[in-house]
Amino acid sequence: MTKRRKFIFSSLLLSLGLLSTQFVPIDFRYVAVLALFFISYLISAWALFDDLKGVEWLTIVPLPALYATSVSLFYFLLPAGTSARIIILTLFGLGLYALYLTGNIFSIAAIRTIQLLRAAHAVGFLLTLVTLVFFFNTIFSFRHNFAFNGLATGLITFPLVASALWSVKLENHFDKKLYWYAGVISLLVLETAIAISFMPISVWVASLFLVTVVYVSLGILQHDLSDRLFDKTLQEYVGVGVFVIIATILVTQWK
Repeated sequence: MTKRRKFIFSSLLLSLGLLSTQFVPIDFRYVAVLALFFISYLISAWALFDDLKGVEWLTIVPLPALYATSVSLFYFLLPAGTSARIIILTLFGLGLYALYLTGNIFSIAAIRTIQLLRAAHAVGFLLTLVTLVFFFNTIFSFRHNFAFNGLATGLITFPLVASALWSVKLENHFDKKLYWYAGVISLLVLETAIAISFMPISVWVASLFLVTVVYVSLGILQHDLSDRLFDKTLQEYVGVGVFVIIATILVTQWK
């Protein structure tokens, strides 16, 4: 079976897996989500196996699995029997296929130059943010206290941003600098999540605010790793951050 057929087959199979989690009794839904995570990892490893090596088992394969997990958790929050479920299911399959293509490009680019690398970086960055939006939305939907919000968002952020940072240079090891950078972003998300837990904002506003924190910090650090962090680039990212902060303050219904 060719790699492209593997990617299509894996995407369809996991889409069916996502759909099947909706028929699990409510008491076992989170067990089903956990099972979907491990199944997604195994299927993704099979789909990408031909070019995987070394650290890529921890930097490329987990992203499709975490993406599947985030969508399955968000899927539970949708109203039953709506067209939104069909749309999410379709977009899930397309997104998963895009992740397989992206992971394959990263594996090949680690050993030789490939023209599609820049496009792969853009797709990987976008789907990392989408995955985090779904996770953040789910976490804040639980309506737990600030400690849970902070710890949960910080923990889920680390592996995703670590993978995104690694993809900049595609080295055959995970440098200590990447650990520090991923830790800084995760700590920033954790602290921000704690702070906004005390604000009267909706779940979606909180999720988008946190993902903006990731967008700004991850974007800046990725440019720094690639030695392309210029003043104009920094100003653009900071500008986005300031705009979102102002917009969040304006839409918040302060008492």
